[in-house]
Amino acid sequence: MKRLYFIWDELIASFWFIPILIIMVSIGAAIGLLYLDNLIDYKPSGGFELIFTGSVDSARAVLSTISGAMIGVAGTVFSITLVALTLASSQFGSRLLQNFMHERINQIVLGTYISTYVYCLIILNSVKSTDQLSFIPSFSVLFSIIAAIANIILLIIFIHHIAVSIQADKVIADISGTLSKNLKVLFPEELGSGPEEHAIPNVIKIKETYPFKNNIVSPKSGYVLYMDNEMIAELALKHNLLLVLHKRPGNYLVEGMEIGEVYSHEEYTDEQALKFQDVFIIGKSRTTQQDSEFSIHQMVEIAGRALSPGVNDPYTAIACIDNLTSTMCYLTKVKFPSQYRFDEEQNLRVIASCLSFQGMMDVAFNQIRQFASGSPSVVIRLMEAFITINKFTKNQEQKKAVHKHAKMVLRMAEESFGEKNDLKDLRERSRLIIGE
Repeated sequence: MKRLYFIWDELIASFWFIPILIIMVSIGAAIGLLYLDNLIDYKPSGGFELIFTGSVDSARAVLSTISGAMIGVAGTVFSITLVALTLASSQFGSRLLQNFMHERINQIVLGTYISTYVYCLIILNSVKSTDQLSFIPSFSVLFSIIAAIANIILLIIFIHHIAVSIQADKVIADISGTLSKNLKVLFPEELGSGPEEHAIPNVIKIKETYPFKNNIVSPKSGYVLYMDNEMIAELALKHNLLLVLHKRPGNYLVEGMEIGEVYSHEEYTDEQALKFQDVFIIGKSRTTQQDSEFSIHQMVEIAGRALSPGVNDPYTAIACIDNLTSTMCYLTKVKFPSQYRFDEEQNLRVIASCLSFQGMMDVAFNQIRQFASGSPSVVIRLMEAFITINKFTKNQEQKKAVHKHAKMVLRMAEESFGEKNDLKDLRERSRLIIGE
């Protein structure tokens, strides 16, 4: 079931699905309203004559004007979107393009204008004026006028959205929001809220109890987008296996690469090999659904570009650090899943590759520290970030990770800072963590 949710989420995140869905709805609306017009022979009178079209020529003129305007504006909207994507790519990096393409309002605007054009074409084709038949779809034409007015308002909203969406603070906030949502899904339990952890098993002895060992190989090259954890547990339990997985979502695979091991009591069949390969969904570009590190990489990329000599924008880098600090403070409170997975009878079934707090700290701050060597303000903010995270830490493992990064920042500053006062400020902050 979760696999279907993944496919559905990927589908609705694509740039084409929502527009096509809106076009199909417009076709259904056109057929429904034409049926209503054919069912009700409505003759407007009084003030309604000013709203409803009264002749075939006026109906055709209105529909032709709206359809021509809508397809023209659709082209303009598409051009504006391409310009925004180009600016975003050059300013923030090409990996952020999918964030703009996944924006729901961009999909809705493009789909609405094209669907209005399609709707008007269908209604225009139904307008008849012959000696035997005269058909004016009054309600259908009125609906097209309402749709045109709504599209004008939507265009204003779209232009405002585009102007806001390419601002650095908005981009960083959106990435941070996406990251927070994903982390709450991936790490729903807080420290101390779940069942007690199993003792670390003697993996070597457990492996020796299985007479057969085979490798799981990657069926093709690409990034791991999704791992079906339910299917993994089901296969291990059904066939009485021990699965050792070396990769997790976000890792890159090469065709034929060993990605796991299967320990079994019986011979390993080709059918089982195909089922184990189906556990992984592999694609050409990373996604954020199960890969929380990807959103962090996006934010680090923005900070890296901001700290490049050609841009030299420390404020954007500081905004990235602030948002990453919030993320890491949240991660101090969550319970990272164990790499050891047991069945109901406490038999070890899966050894997985899992995220850790230390690993997330490395992903978030290593590259920023390397890029920031020539920017004291950013380095000092990094140290302040570690002070904040250190206040939220819950155990020695987390404190050790924060102390490690604080020491690396201090050593880097001692080698690169040219101003003694800057180094003094940094040392004063580092004492709050390192105590030296």
